[in-house]
Amino acid sequence: MTALFAPADRREDLFALYAFNYEIARVREITSEPMLGQMRLQWWRDSLEGIYAGGAIRRHEVVEPLATAIRRHNLDRAALERLIDAREADLAADQPRTLDQLIEHCRRTSSDLLDVALDILDARRGEAAAAADKIGIAYALAGLIRALPFHLRGRRVYVPVDLMAKVGLKLDDLLELRRTDALRAAVQRLAEVARDYLRQGREYRNVPRAGLAALLPATLADIHLRRLARVGFDPFDPRLAKPPVLAPVRLALAAATGRY
Repeated sequence: MTALFAPADRREDLFALYAFNYEIARVREITSEPMLGQMRLQWWRDSLEGIYAGGAIRRHEVVEPLATAIRRHNLDRAALERLIDAREADLAADQPRTLDQLIEHCRRTSSDLLDVALDILDARRGEAAAAADKIGIAYALAGLIRALPFHLRGRRVYVPVDLMAKVGLKLDDLLELRRTDALRAAVQRLAEVARDYLRQGREYRNVPRAGLAALLPATLADIHLRRLARVGFDPFDPRLAKPPVLAPVRLALAAATGRY
């Protein structure tokens, strides 16, 4: 949805970038063993190698448009490879020990993606990269909260160990999907951190208007955090599973006013 608010001649390239990100992000969900996931991610590294070497491009519905975007905008290879590296680290599915570790995971999987989007929009100028760093973290944190029930059903825990200890949240309660006060306290703390990064990202004013589409995930994060607060920070509340019907309207208003 956010890419729809980019200039018409950049949308397809943003679609290609986000499709690439989707493909590597879902590797953990569609593979049964880390080794198989590593093989899939290596396939993407090899695909990038072919693109940047100037050789034949693999016939693939994402690789081909991604190659076009890379060559059209001279996208940084290292940035794309860092996104793959972050997803490879995710294959281990180790619970973050600290909140700082979780924030760094969000930065590597989301902030770096927004940086590449800014390059496609020719807008990584002024304070745009600084804004993307904060907004990427906020967006990823909000997304992890939203996906918490899904991840827990797969025995994946993204709530940091230090936060669980602080609020008295027990791992068994978490994995059994029990709706406890400790769980709501942990989710509220994560939401507060996301909200703070969102606020920091929105404080930057020297951001090119051309880069607005790359920063609109801030609006989506804001929508989810507001919905979460309305249900008392209960991640299992069934109302959160319903799509936010007004999200397109909120995005359109943000784009029209030049805000994110």
